[in-house]
Amino acid sequence: MNTPTRMIWMTCSSLVALSAVADESTATEGLDPRQQAAKTEVWEPVPPVVSAPEGQAPSDAIVLFDGSGLEAWEADEGGPAMWRLEGDAMTVERGSGGIRTRQDFCDVQLYLEWRAPAEIDGMQGQDRGNSGVFLQERYEIQVLDSYDNATYPNGQAASVYKQHIPLVNASRPPGEWQSYDILYTAPRFDASGELTSPAYVTVLHNGVLVQHHVEIQGTTEWIGEPDYDEAHGCAPIYLQDHDAAVSFRNIWVREL
Repeated sequence: MNTPTRMIWMTCSSLVALSAVADESTATEGLDPRQQAAKTEVWEPVPPVVSAPEGQAPSDAIVLFDGSGLEAWEADEGGPAMWRLEGDAMTVERGSGGIRTRQDFCDVQLYLEWRAPAEIDGMQGQDRGNSGVFLQERYEIQVLDSYDNATYPNGQAASVYKQHIPLVNASRPPGEWQSYDILYTAPRFDASGELTSPAYVTVLHNGVLVQHHVEIQGTTEWIGEPDYDEAHGCAPIYLQDHDAAVSFRNIWVREL
């Protein structure tokens, strides 16, 4: 763009901007402050009402476990979930395998409480209270007793396992109940199966932000690098049996 043309373009742009300001000034002329404020008020859509009683699942949540039974879950090979019911909690039946929801999920807010065993004699590192919460059966938020327990940080409690170290260690002592509040956005794939947007997750551990909208790099791998090796849709939430008697309670999910 040559100099005269640019000057003309800039002058025209300035005139348009001044005209818009003048129009706005004319539109608000004579209005009192309350009327002027009303011009930027948006009244629709009205958000639906959700009740959120303290200590209970929101009214629009799907309750996955409240202590009354394991009907929402099945064994990872199918059939009834074989974990132990103990009061309002369920506990890993070591060697029985993990359990998964009977329902599939994509984008969710997931809340759950978990407790690592209080008995830790002779246990350290990854052997202490190990389990995991897998989103879409593929992407793990680590469950581990990380209270005064050294291990590799991208494998401690609230890590995106082998991918993202938590911002802080908010762990409580073994035997105490802890909570995860997880906000998850599932990955997107196009019609040919190519990844168009990765998964993202935010995690609060005991009410403390520990993962802030981090990108999930692919499926959770113990050995090797994560990868989105295949396109997939919605899938169950999976809880891992890692040979530790970890307990869970108060599990609910909101589809986003």
